[in-house]
Amino acid sequence: MKLQNIFNAGRNWLAATPERALDAAYRAAIKIKAIEDDHFQGKIVSANSMGYSASVTKVFQSDVNNYLKNIKARLAEFKISRGLLIFANPQPNDSSQSLVVYSNGFDQARELTIMEKLDFIEAVTDKYKKRAQEDIEVIPTRRLARGTKDNRLIINQKNRSLASNQSTKENSRELNTETISDKTGVLPRSFINTLKRLKQEIDQSDDTEEAVVKKFRNSRNKTAISIRFLLILIIIPLLTHQVTKSIIVTPLVNQYLEQHPQQGLFINQDLEEEAFRELRRYEEQLHFKSMIGLIERLEPEVEEAALKSRAEELSTEFRGRSINAISNVFADFFSLFAFGGIIFFCQREIRVIKSFFDEIVYGLSDSAKAFLIILLTDMFVGYHSPHGWEIILEGIARHLGLPENRDFNFLFIATFPVILDTVLKYWIFRYLNRISPSSVATYKNMNE
Repeated sequence: MKLQNIFNAGRNWLAATPERALDAAYRAAIKIKAIEDDHFQGKIVSANSMGYSASVTKVFQSDVNNYLKNIKARLAEFKISRGLLIFANPQPNDSSQSLVVYSNGFDQARELTIMEKLDFIEAVTDKYKKRAQEDIEVIPTRRLARGTKDNRLIINQKNRSLASNQSTKENSRELNTETISDKTGVLPRSFINTLKRLKQEIDQSDDTEEAVVKKFRNSRNKTAISIRFLLILIIIPLLTHQVTKSIIVTPLVNQYLEQHPQQGLFINQDLEEEAFRELRRYEEQLHFKSMIGLIERLEPEVEEAALKSRAEELSTEFRGRSINAISNVFADFFSLFAFGGIIFFCQREIRVIKSFFDEIVYGLSDSAKAFLIILLTDMFVGYHSPHGWEIILEGIARHLGLPENRDFNFLFIATFPVILDTVLKYWIFRYLNRISPSSVATYKNMNE
């Protein structure tokens, strides 16, 4: 009955998720509309809308951006949960709340339909999707004027196009996220970089100083964003796995197996055989110790009681291993869902980190590139790599509670490293050979 109640509560919660997500998005849109009407005379929140200072405008824009992100996340939750309503309670949910409609500065309490809420949200967010977003960078510079130094602020504004492709390009240029593979041309990259460096050293204008400062700031911001995003990609899935496993999954599995004790003793045949081996080994140890005189000769009743005690210990141990394996399966799904959510909602950070890694990899010396390529190929697709893949596959099977399948392991080892080797050779031929031919020559010489 408890498990049935938990299942019904989860189904009811899933049935109410679309309405709850849409209400949250609607409230965020109301807050954006309130900021526009109260501070920007109904216009979009922008530096050109009102005569506020840059710091005040930045505060409003930060709030609006947070609300827009909340709306995007809640609408995605609304769409996904509506698609999963087949698993929820098919009866309509009567827990809808009366929301305040924001219209012409007057508050009217009445219930809105789904279409009305979506229309209001779309009317608020479309203005920010179509507007020309401005990235304002305030760079302190010094200029001599009439024999004295005058500190002033230079504001660089970059307008993005309405088209999505052009918007993506401008967003990449904001932190210089253009990858090195996109910069390749007819002339060698080192030759072009040398000419640019000489031009910057010769040019003594203020724009050159601003470009150097801007390049340094972009590089610093790119590094900070990349490191922070890498930590998020690692920490959040691990925390999600541990929290869901400890708080949600394991108690449910324990409760189910307590009601069905015969189903959770051994999750697969390998665990059962391992438990029987342990029990036989314990029995043989008792006979051996009694034969050499380490212990007194055991009576049949005493021996049976000792074996029974050991069997209960083994049953508790392997039952825990089975519960842990089942919990790992469901907790892994939650971790994958969290990882996919991060990837889906952090497209800008992905472009930044891709550019960051490209600069690190392609910025290495030729010998360092060749060394890393040889190290990775020998480790994953080399002569000794099958032993490592066997250990990895056995660990995955033990983690998920799956029986070890030697045929699958051999088939995987015979195909997957070959695919990796082919992809790596294609990358060397297609990209590395075009970007850094000297690295390819060094790799071939070292490999020979």
